[in-house]
Amino acid sequence: MNSPLSKSGRLVSLDTFRGLTMFLLIAEAAFVYESLLEAFPDPGILNSFFTQFTHHPWNGLRFWDLIQPFFMFIVGVAMPFSLNKRLENQENRSEVTKHILKRCFYLFLFGTGLHCIYSGELVFELWNVLTQLSFTILVTYFLISKSWKIQLGVSVALLLLTEFLYRIYNPETPYEHGTNFGNYIDMILMGQINGGGWVAINCIPTAAHTIWGAICGNLLLSKKSDQDKIKTLTIAGVIALIIGYGLDLTGITPIIKRISTSSFALASGGWALITLAFSFWLIDVKKFQSKAFPFIIVGMNSIFIYLFAEILGHRWLFRTIRIFTDGFLGPIGLGEHFIAVITSFITLACMWGLCYFLYKKKIFFRI
Repeated sequence: MNSPLSKSGRLVSLDTFRGLTMFLLIAEAAFVYESLLEAFPDPGILNSFFTQFTHHPWNGLRFWDLIQPFFMFIVGVAMPFSLNKRLENQENRSEVTKHILKRCFYLFLFGTGLHCIYSGELVFELWNVLTQLSFTILVTYFLISKSWKIQLGVSVALLLLTEFLYRIYNPETPYEHGTNFGNYIDMILMGQINGGGWVAINCIPTAAHTIWGAICGNLLLSKKSDQDKIKTLTIAGVIALIIGYGLDLTGITPIIKRISTSSFALASGGWALITLAFSFWLIDVKKFQSKAFPFIIVGMNSIFIYLFAEILGHRWLFRTIRIFTDGFLGPIGLGEHFIAVITSFITLACMWGLCYFLYKKKIFFRI
């Protein structure tokens, strides 16, 4: 039995996966995880759990390190669906190519523009996920009509290229913060090194996530049975996890999200594959769809709500709501940290409410 699409031709499991990822991202913008960590600073179960919603400082993998790869991967999964829809609407390939080029240009502008807003001045910084996505989408698009073997081969080549560049530049300590190849390229491109260790050429290895997503999108569109699709996704995910964690445990290549080492790309890609398999099984095969709606509506305006959260949620919205939570809850003796927790959840609820409003009004921002 082939997997049913929704009446709109959308795969509900993909919309759920996207929506949940975006919901987690706007929760960060609402300071949910930061406020919870400040409310529970002492070592313990709660502190350890909330720490998973922060990036690992260097060599290691936390849950939050998977969110950007998930985002890149989901975009790839959706590409065969959107391409087919455009071609069915009688758009020729050249028009689709123009649309992709325009979309990547806008994503690049949005990504670099966000760093200007973060800095409060005009800067040229290439570390934002949207900037890198503009590259990974372009690479994936020009591979989209190729066989999955060619797509997989290119993705592996990108990971091998990453290994080669880092190791040839600094053979002794190729993955050390401040002296690695990514830092070298950043100095050429931007004249500075990111204090957190992020590098612009992460777009090369993370292109593998978007390519793998496109392979999976074509698999889900194929006439294979649901069981075969789930089996293929799961096996591929397990293989990627074994190789990724194996490279780290054997000391060959450490798992480092901030420079997206090949071991990180494989391990995070493995988790993305398994998550997609589980989402497809739960949502589309078992029809557990009623609980997915709150997340789906967030994903339906994913770029808009991401930009809104980064520009306004992080700053204006939280501070505005804090005026009222401080005013009403402070006098009754509720502590500062717990007021911050309440404020963050109200901020998150407001951003979700905005997504719901746009959904009800059938307003969907596309680029």
